[in-house]
Amino acid sequence: MRPDAIKLAPSILAADFTRLGEQVAEAERAGADRIHVDVMDGHFVPNLSMGPPIVKSLRGATRLPLEAHLMIENPDFFIDEFVAAGTDAFVVHWEGNNDLARTVHRVKAAGKRVSVAINPATPADVLEAIMPELDQVLVMTVSPGFGHQHFLHGMLAKIRRARAMIDRIKPGCGLEVDGGIDAKTAPLAVAAGADVLVAGSAIFDNGESVTAAIKRLQAATQP
Repeated sequence: MRPDAIKLAPSILAADFTRLGEQVAEAERAGADRIHVDVMDGHFVPNLSMGPPIVKSLRGATRLPLEAHLMIENPDFFIDEFVAAGTDAFVVHWEGNNDLARTVHRVKAAGKRVSVAINPATPADVLEAIMPELDQVLVMTVSPGFGHQHFLHGMLAKIRRARAMIDRIKPGCGLEVDGGIDAKTAPLAVAAGADVLVAGSAIFDNGESVTAAIKRLQAATQP
């Protein structure tokens, strides 16, 4: 089933950090639905990126929901800090989590939205048991850890599988995809059942304005 309302979540991993507030504000004006903050610790994924201070700074720059994608070991240790910084929603990974149910319940106890992400090598079936507790699932369409990667077309079958599970188990649960999303791949992800698209370099680092890039993605996902 193709979702009717497609949401865009610009990933600031690809933004110009000398103009971060300006670019996020432009994304909001252009019609972005949320801001995706990629958090990496150099252990869960082989890269380092931003933390709660960036979220705190963004909280004063936009009214959009801030979604923290925790690609880190032991996310439970940092949830309270991200909540205090102004995070509205959390994405935690199925892989490497010592107690996924505990993590999910901790986020929900803080009154925040919670999603579980799965890496390309992880089958969609692992989401079935935890899905009733979730607001959203996220299918990685690249290996996590770096921007500017190419969309893995083999993940389209997984997106379709996740959509079928959502429709069967928890209609209304969001289905987000993250990795290699641009004007060519976005329609493929949407046709497979995604209703939230994370896009980084296609919005912030493609040679055109943030507004023009968002409008291009919005047009590409129209039915």
